Amino acid sequence: QVQLVESGGGLVQAGGSLRLSCAASGRTFSSYAMGWFRQAPGKEREFVAAISRNAGSTGYADTVQGRFTISRDNAKNTVYLQMNNLKPEDTAVYYCAGTVRYYSDYDKDYNYWGQGTQVTVSS
Repeated sequence: QVQLVESGGGLVQAGGSLRLSCAASGRTFSSYAMGWFRQAPGKEREFVAAISRNAGSTGYADTVQGRFTISRDNAKNTVYLQMNNLKPEDTAVYYCAGTVRYYSDYDKDYNYWGQGTQVTVSS
C-alpha cells in the first residue's frame, strides 16, 4: 500500500504559476511510476503528466506540453507538478496517482490515488 497526499493547489490568475506536490508514504516510493490527472466539473478525469520509476521517462498531455513539468525526488518520496502559464481551462481538481508499472499514462493502470487538490485559474 502507498498513501498519497497532494498539496499546493489554490487560486491563481491566468498566466501565473503553481507547483503541486504529492507526498507518498508506505512502500518504497521508487517502486512506483507516478502520474497527475485532473477532473473539471462535468468532465471526465484526464491524464496530465506521468513520470517513470527512475524519472527516465516523462509524458504530457498535449494541452499542457511545454507549460507543465513533472518531476520526482525519490529521496523525499515526493512527486511534483510545476505548472506555468496557467489558463482558465486548467481549472480542475488535480490528483496524484501511483502505479506498479514502469510508466503509464492510462488512469486504469493506477492503483493508488490521492484525495485531490483544487486548482482554480481566473481570467
